[in-house]
Amino acid sequence: MALITEDRLKAVIKSGAHIPCFIITGDDGYLKKMYVDKIAGAVADKNDLFNYSRFNSDCDLQDVYDSAVQLPVMADRKCNILCDYDFEHCAKSDFDRLCLLAEDNSDTAVLIIWFDALQFDAKKSARFKKLVAAAEKSGGIAAEINHRKTPELVKMLSDGAAKRGCRLDSATARYIVESVGDDINTLVCELEKLCFYNPGGIITKQTAELVCAKTVDASVYNLSKSILSLNADSALKLLDDLFFMKIEPITVLYSVSSAYVDMYRVFLCKAAGKTIKDAAEIFGYKGREFVLERAAANLSKLDKKRFSLSFDALVRCDNALKSFGTDPRAALEQLIVRLIYIISKGESVDNA
Repeated sequence: MALITEDRLKAVIKSGAHIPCFIITGDDGYLKKMYVDKIAGAVADKNDLFNYSRFNSDCDLQDVYDSAVQLPVMADRKCNILCDYDFEHCAKSDFDRLCLLAEDNSDTAVLIIWFDALQFDAKKSARFKKLVAAAEKSGGIAAEINHRKTPELVKMLSDGAAKRGCRLDSATARYIVESVGDDINTLVCELEKLCFYNPGGIITKQTAELVCAKTVDASVYNLSKSILSLNADSALKLLDDLFFMKIEPITVLYSVSSAYVDMYRVFLCKAAGKTIKDAAEIFGYKGREFVLERAAANLSKLDKKRFSLSFDALVRCDNALKSFGTDPRAALEQLIVRLIYIISKGESVDNA
């Protein structure tokens, strides 16, 4: 079984080569849909009733088969899309029929097996491996489309701004990614807003701060980032923003705790001679390796003692937030100060 990457899929589509079967999986819903639309659009118009068919998870595979064997009408090829068919739990006879569909090497039809919301472990699923092998027999391909990393998102925003007649430097683009998050659909929407707000102009960080809607995940991530950067002013300001957004204090605490757990897992794996890829496999970060890569970048600021003291501070804050009469804001402010002091001095502020 060989899953190709986004770059390879892009090259295949650009080449115009006839591929009878595409299997599209991965963790980025926006990108998966974009490539499904590109592949299908190169074969038939979605409004073409004769040559374009889409089947959902509750379909009868016989209908898909009937559509696949029918010749195109006034066109070279027809396109059939099968979305989120639960191959893991269907009857063996239905799975065998699905594999036969994937094996079909007809030059008059293209089958796209698209996993949009259906989740499974591509590495461990025996049925998925068999399905991919069936597609490969016909000259088909399977692509795993995952979240793009920050440098790729930065380039996407800069290039997108240029296409819209605006200028966006890499530093500002990176700030937008950190503020908005890594969801491409959201980033594209925010870019549209920025270019509409400042047509033909230079998009600055100040403009992004004014126009872009900060996501909760991005704000919490930036809170952890400010703590690890020893920037108390920024961390406390971000805490203000989170309280303004009415985010539950316990949610803020658990998110900051998660950042420390991510780092500690990488710390343990490095101590055992393991790689980021190994850590992702051991701790279940499949498709989210970027979280561990981000954690690894901050690992130099912490050692075993600092981790121990930090986890003590996190547990202390957790107990305080669950106690009657505690001021949640004060508890989180104290946590921020404690965590920064631990990183800076290597000891607890209470012992200073």
